Amino acid sequence: MRSRLSIIGAIALLLLSPASVGWAQGWKVGIARTIITPKQPIWLGGYASRTHVSDGKLHDLWAKALALEDASGKRAVLVTTDLLGFPKAMSDRIRDKVEKTEGLSRGQIILNSSHTHSGPVLENALVDVYPMNEEQQAQVGLYSKQLEEQIVALIRQAIWQLEPADVYAGTGVTRFQVNRRSNKEATLSEQIALNGPNDFAVPVLKVLDKTGRLKALTFGYACHPTVLDLYQCSGDYAGFAQLELEQAYPGVTALFFQGTAGDLNPLPRRTIPLAQQYGRELAAAVQRIVDEPMRLLSPTLKTAYTEIDLPFAPLPTDAELINLMASKEGYVQRWATRMQVARKRNEPVRSSYPYPVQLWQIGNQLLISLGGEVVVEYALEIKKRLGHNVFVMGYSNDVMGYIPSETVLREGGYEGDSSQMVYGLPGRWTPGLQAKILTAVESLNQQLTSSK
Repeated sequence: MRSRLSIIGAIALLLLSPASVGWAQGWKVGIARTIITPKQPIWLGGYASRTHVSDGKLHDLWAKALALEDASGKRAVLVTTDLLGFPKAMSDRIRDKVEKTEGLSRGQIILNSSHTHSGPVLENALVDVYPMNEEQQAQVGLYSKQLEEQIVALIRQAIWQLEPADVYAGTGVTRFQVNRRSNKEATLSEQIALNGPNDFAVPVLKVLDKTGRLKALTFGYACHPTVLDLYQCSGDYAGFAQLELEQAYPGVTALFFQGTAGDLNPLPRRTIPLAQQYGRELAAAVQRIVDEPMRLLSPTLKTAYTEIDLPFAPLPTDAELINLMASKEGYVQRWATRMQVARKRNEPVRSSYPYPVQLWQIGNQLLISLGGEVVVEYALEIKKRLGHNVFVMGYSNDVMGYIPSETVLREGGYEGDSSQMVYGLPGRWTPGLQAKILTAVESLNQQLTSSK
């Protein structure tokens, strides 16, 4: 009986093998990684309350790349990083260089940042937030230039490392995210139930080489890496999750991508043991999926990309700007002063922003990447329209500010209003942005569906 079952199992495995379903020319996957920890003390991004530059590290910061090549030779590269977010100018320069040397278009590259608040400030990002002197600004400029070169070299290295592999997809779950607009951090311990909305999904891509050896794990979660507000560099809970997986699977590269975490925080927070705990929880969710059967993805790759104009509301009046210049918040003072000076000089004010929307179809796995700090309602609506197994990334290709839903925009608060000053934008978004973004997602999906 046992022998008969073994034979049946072997036949089943043969029937499910890539060659048996006509994928003789299967995937090629390349992996590369590089340390991006600043070598010198530098201002850390994400908090306006810090008062000085960094002081060492809890662990290294990484940039990692996953290059995919399908059976037809079409390529794409996902880059994940322990950074707050790529500013547009830097992202454009990186993608332009890669297009020139590797022939990859905007649609074939994703630059995702984990949004750790324990990584270095980058040039021309959140300029009103950090009270840096000239020497510190020069240091940020030098680091940013070196980082650009590292990311371009990383992408090339991943492409050079392409080798036959199989790619699998699955979705797990973990629940340490808390909607910060619907729950008060200070009184959270008194609540017996949490309020939403939330997205607890843990999307996972697994890569095996042709000997069946685990080669890479790409996984995501939607939650601000804001457990820590120290002066040491770290990837926060996402960094600890990657370390946990790489220790559990020696030789494997674990890549973390951030989801639509704009209004989701890890709570409670503020201690290193909590960051380690959330890292272990996320890693355990990934390990459970890896240990269960996952969907084998056919070696077909489609990509699509667009930028849509999102309009800004008009600048505040002179009286409103003068009032803001008297704010107790330093970044508000600096933003209002900068806007007032620009107005007096009759400098042009941007009226809209080119917002990036991108789709990848990896076999039958749809992956959507959006720019900015996208609130969770976007992922929930996209999954409602396109399926609950869709992977949705935020913080990709350009982190220009918060992207509120219509509800959050109407309610205001940090994500809907004041955060636009943090990012140095000329005003809040105008109503209608949610419909524009979701329409762009559906349009790109139709484009992929109709293409061969």
